Amino acid sequence: MKSVTVNFQETCGKIKPMHAVNNGPAGSRVRQTGNFKAYAEARIPYARLHDASFYSGYGGEWSVDVHRIFTDFSKDVDDETAYDFTETDTYLQDILSVGTKIFYRLGASIEHRKKYGTYPPKDYLKWAKICEHIILHYTEGWANGFKYDIEYWEIWNEPDCLNADGSNPCWQGTQEEFLTFYETAAKYLKGQFPALKIGGPAICWLGSGLAEKFLKYCKKQDVPLDFFSFHCYTKEMKTLLDRIQLGKKWLVENGYPKTELILNEWNYIRGWLNEDWKYSLRMEKGLKGSSFVTGAMCVGQSSPLDMLMYYDARPCGMNGMFDTDTLAPLKTYYVIKAFSTLYELGNAVKTSSEKDVYVCGAVNGDKAAVLCTFYNDADDTPAEIIKLTMDGFAHSAGVKAKVYQVSKENNLTLVKEELFTGDSYAILLKAELFTTYLIKLEKSK
Repeated sequence: MKSVTVNFQETCGKIKPMHAVNNGPAGSRVRQTGNFKAYAEARIPYARLHDASFYSGYGGEWSVDVHRIFTDFSKDVDDETAYDFTETDTYLQDILSVGTKIFYRLGASIEHRKKYGTYPPKDYLKWAKICEHIILHYTEGWANGFKYDIEYWEIWNEPDCLNADGSNPCWQGTQEEFLTFYETAAKYLKGQFPALKIGGPAICWLGSGLAEKFLKYCKKQDVPLDFFSFHCYTKEMKTLLDRIQLGKKWLVENGYPKTELILNEWNYIRGWLNEDWKYSLRMEKGLKGSSFVTGAMCVGQSSPLDMLMYYDARPCGMNGMFDTDTLAPLKTYYVIKAFSTLYELGNAVKTSSEKDVYVCGAVNGDKAAVLCTFYNDADDTPAEIIKLTMDGFAHSAGVKAKVYQVSKENNLTLVKEELFTGDSYAILLKAELFTTYLIKLEKSK
């Protein structure tokens, strides 16, 4: 038996946006299909616009990336006709229509083969001024644009990424060139938009050496850094937590203690090559992937992390939220939807759990909720009974509990209802490996 305790009287800050994602809703207007309704019902807080240009439904090669909007670098940055916002306008409208905020990545999608948008700009300041006009278009109405509330603007993606052959699919310059480029862009954009959050650089791997170099350089050159973003793909919760804590440690050591720490690409990965890669893709789309996602959200909530952004909601191999062909919800969709329940309650509470059980709790007045999962990467781990003890949420007329399950058979399905009296009570949950539970509590009236 595994023991879990939730104390609703000990609040510990706010529930953070651990259920943000990369990319928005999808579907065919021609065939009148899509996942817009389901996406909206999941109540996803933020969508990062990375690799959007790979999907035709988002506008494909005409969307989001700086070089796809401003296609001729020789043109005047103030010339409205030099910008093609058509497809990106539609894509952003689609995201906003489902109640999700935009996290805009300025730069280029990853380029594994032909390199075009990942070369260092010929003129760093001009590139920054192009980005300025993109921001003006979407936040201040420039060039027949909009006045959207887009707070986060991220400079570049994975400048330290390396393939097995040593090539870099995201930055074709040196690390030193990248540091100068980032400094130029960040200082200029923050100077033009002091109220917006300007940050980056979406570090691929904290062990690559660039992260520390980047932060030390930013400190030395007094570069503004509203948020520091990085990525982590793994199969172990400990690795995820270690990376988060390391990122926070480096921020503090380099004079950025208040800078937001954002992990904005992550997913279950056993390995990137051969059978490990095939296995990873299968697991991401099934129950194991959903349990990993639940565990990661719980770990992120209890860590120094400020935001967690799943990769990817775009129809692709790494999308465990929606079926690539039909766009029907998959298992991970339901656990992200479940976390929204906690996010909307707002107040995080103290929890404790034993090995392989990951838990998060929230409370707001007469309502409370608990999310937990049983995860271990070893697929032969036997089932467990979880004793979930809840303290400090009571009412004279009792507390109604509804238990929802994500399992092989169920998709956030109501499987049990109970009425509890007293200040402390427990639920016994039979947990097959990778099962996730959402328990909603409400004081009786």
